[in-house]
Amino acid sequence: MKVVFSTDQIYLHGGIEKVMAQKANYFADELGYEVCILTTEQKQHSPCYELSSKIQLVDLHINYKRDKSFVHPANLNKVTLHLYRWITTIRKLKPNCLIVCNYAFDFYWTPYLFSKIAKYKEYHSSRYYVSKVRSAANGLTKLGYALQDFCEKKYTALLLLNPSETAFYSSNSKQVIPNPIGPSNHTAPLVASQAIAAGRLAPVKNFDALIEIWAKVVQHEPTWTLSIYGQGEPDYVAYLQAKIHKLNLENQVFIRQAVPHLQETMQAYSMYLMTSHTECFPMVLLEALSVGLPCISYACPTGPAHIITPEQDGYLVKNQNQEAFVEKILFLIRNPDIRKQMGKQAQNNIQRFSLDLVMNRWKELFAFTP
Repeated sequence: MKVVFSTDQIYLHGGIEKVMAQKANYFADELGYEVCILTTEQKQHSPCYELSSKIQLVDLHINYKRDKSFVHPANLNKVTLHLYRWITTIRKLKPNCLIVCNYAFDFYWTPYLFSKIAKYKEYHSSRYYVSKVRSAANGLTKLGYALQDFCEKKYTALLLLNPSETAFYSSNSKQVIPNPIGPSNHTAPLVASQAIAAGRLAPVKNFDALIEIWAKVVQHEPTWTLSIYGQGEPDYVAYLQAKIHKLNLENQVFIRQAVPHLQETMQAYSMYLMTSHTECFPMVLLEALSVGLPCISYACPTGPAHIITPEQDGYLVKNQNQEAFVEKILFLIRNPDIRKQMGKQAQNNIQRFSLDLVMNRWKELFAFTP
């Protein structure tokens, strides 16, 4: 079995990159598959996450301008070269399965080329809000969405991360396979007066709301601190730093660099916090629960509710209700015994997403692949 992952890059920290590395390593080392990761803009960087030496890395050197629209002339001018190099490379690799991990021009042509290859499109973000925009679309925008739907139906299957997402896709070939979590050698003792959050530093993660929440927490518990790990959009990072300064939280809230081994870092904290506007199946929640961190998250669409078991390993707070979020944080701060009980339950509950269980579903998916 030969599997190709197609994506833009694997040198930046992110959930897509992390879970891809995990799956690719399992395919190569545990199942003995031939695995290739095909990128368009790796720019000679090393992979962010550790990869098996058995995995082949191929970069097409297209280097789209990600700070511009895909329909900008600077990007449209690269499409022909991308198509040529993509066809040439796939013809040489001869995979049985091709997994498209993100959105680029290859999303549109992949299902129509190389009929003997099984093609899968992975979705890592929720379509909850996009579905509302789609329903109100008209003109060229509506036509664009119709083209997207048409292409999706041509894939062997669409791979979704949780059951709630199936309602937002019209294809008849949908499979739900959650992100896996590997075994952890780390357990947080849950005694530090510190909370943690992590992720791409972008508005969708809503870290600015978390900073506002923490300003209310330290009014009652001034010795507790919050660390936010990640990298992302410079303007948004500057906005977060400005908010920290405005709220006089320089000694209580810290923006920290992303780390490759987040679970190891998580051991130093006593709870994990998530205030995102939307999450499909956040890898970081799996990591937090695996080291025994109780988690508090907004019940945002659509992922956290499929991971957190309320009152057992964390809390789901009414979406965007800051006061309720503060209340749950203060409860965990003031009840260390409950915090530790939740931590133990978290490590038990997370086993339903164990690497072996989830990857067996991938093995079953590929069972009928040519």
